[in-house]
Amino acid sequence: MKGNIVMARVASGKEVLEQAKDLLINARTIEELRQAQAVVLPLEFGLSMKQTAAAIGTSVGWACQLRMRLIRSGGIRDTTRPSRGGRRRENLSREEEVAFLAPFIEKASAGGILIVSEIKQALDARLKRKTSLAATYNLLHRHGWRKLAPDKRHPKADVLAQDEWKKNFEIPSQKLTKSGKQKDRCV
Repeated sequence: MKGNIVMARVASGKEVLEQAKDLLINARTIEELRQAQAVVLPLEFGLSMKQTAAAIGTSVGWACQLRMRLIRSGGIRDTTRPSRGGRRRENLSREEEVAFLAPFIEKASAGGILIVSEIKQALDARLKRKTSLAATYNLLHRHGWRKLAPDKRHPKADVLAQDEWKKNFEIPSQKLTKSGKQKDRCV
């Protein structure tokens, strides 16, 4: 034997090659297309897994996983597996959130205010565990509520009385007298 000759393994999956070719044409997602390519490229064109991974734009490990997933399923699409997207870590479904928030929103629309700490306590009790305050704010945000800035003045403040007091107050402020702007001003 002359030199170091390394022989690559023979690619498996010949039994699903025809299904993979069909999937190349009829793929509905990029993942299905890549699965088909991960099977077809090594078998039809003799590419290594490193070359196949470079051609389909994935890592070698991911190309192997895609390939093996298609081979194990017998070349049939796995329609039972959910696709990516959606709320995978949701505490409550949208409908449950609406039902949960209904009493609080009803109270707020009847002239009351929405108190986030009360909602957080109720959410913790409903889920039987502690949640973050951000989770409560996110819940409210999903349903059209937002954090409002505080009012610039007190709701019971008498604006006319405050203006009258400012006009009739005789002692000038200390800042004006110290800087000399109030005393001995030339006009």
